[in-house]
Amino acid sequence: MHRDVLVIGGGVIGCSIAYHLAKKGCTVTVLERDRIGAQASSAAAGMLGAQAEMDRPGPMVDAGLKSRAMFLRLAEALLDETGLDIELNRTGLLKLAFDEAEAERLKKRGEWQRQAGQTARWLSVTECFELESGLSDRIVGALHLPDDYQVSAPRLTQAFARAAGRLGVKFAEGCRVDSFQREGRRVIGVSTSLGLQSADVVILATGAWTEWVAKGMDISLPMVPVKGESLALQSPHLVLKHTLFGEEGYLVPKANGEIIVGATEKKGRFDCQVQAEAIRSLLEWALKAVPALEHANLTRFWSGIRPGSYDGLPYIGRWEEYDNLYIASGHYRNGILLSPLTGEWMARMVFGETAEEWLPFSPMRLLKTDEGGRR
Repeated sequence: MHRDVLVIGGGVIGCSIAYHLAKKGCTVTVLERDRIGAQASSAAAGMLGAQAEMDRPGPMVDAGLKSRAMFLRLAEALLDETGLDIELNRTGLLKLAFDEAEAERLKKRGEWQRQAGQTARWLSVTECFELESGLSDRIVGALHLPDDYQVSAPRLTQAFARAAGRLGVKFAEGCRVDSFQREGRRVIGVSTSLGLQSADVVILATGAWTEWVAKGMDISLPMVPVKGESLALQSPHLVLKHTLFGEEGYLVPKANGEIIVGATEKKGRFDCQVQAEAIRSLLEWALKAVPALEHANLTRFWSGIRPGSYDGLPYIGRWEEYDNLYIASGHYRNGILLSPLTGEWMARMVFGETAEEWLPFSPMRLLKTDEGGRR
């Protein structure tokens, strides 16, 4: 059955949804108030940290691993379809420990990840230096996660958008959503700065701004915006092979020779300024991990607003008080990682499929109490 779909939000999640829907034959229009990928999607470092980011087993780990596994085929498909290389880097990640307490936590993490069938090996200091000779002598070891890859977040977003466009998806940039027209249990129109838009299905993929957009339909969807500041270094004399991840930050080597250093976490902040104290703390972390970076050049700095949810799980699914309204938001630090899976799931949901693995992410969990009733 054919569907006309409006996707509100042109970040990596919205573009992935548009791409996957178009592959199913839908007519899709993406409404973006700024430029495609202008917000968090372009600010992200691009880590696919399905293991590095997750503290314990659960639905986020399961989703992250499934989505990470999609990237090998996805990278090839997007290159074939668009000519854009998303710069999938398969060298893996070292999760560094600087004291014995950190080391014990990482060893325990490695244990449950191995029990779950993942590769996670504890490295001695000597083994760490064999992989990355520039590491600080302050480390006491590291957890090696060879399958936690990384990509270029801006290129991934643009590749999704370009591939979707070649399948007929229309993009309306600079399009502000003003209000929604409703009739019974359906959203029948979206009033925008470019005129009235209508479709069979409406999907909100508006990142940290989803709470405000949802209020236009009398929906209370609590979001937790978390500002993140990052910077980039370039050193002609130092080459990092792996992503380095610690409790205070991360270093992500990119194909253009830059090393992304991130990132601060400032809850409730929507401003885009990068503060001096953020630059200082990020540089301190970088030099703590790799002292030779003191000779690197600072090439740029930026910020983005991560879209957190109230309980740490993204909202992915239909808002069941409407027959044709879906939400895909709240991915926090894992929007790049979860983008292909979110797009695939949403395309299946729109065509009426159901799956038990989707239940933990349903936005309808907001309407449940511990007793199972309405709140």
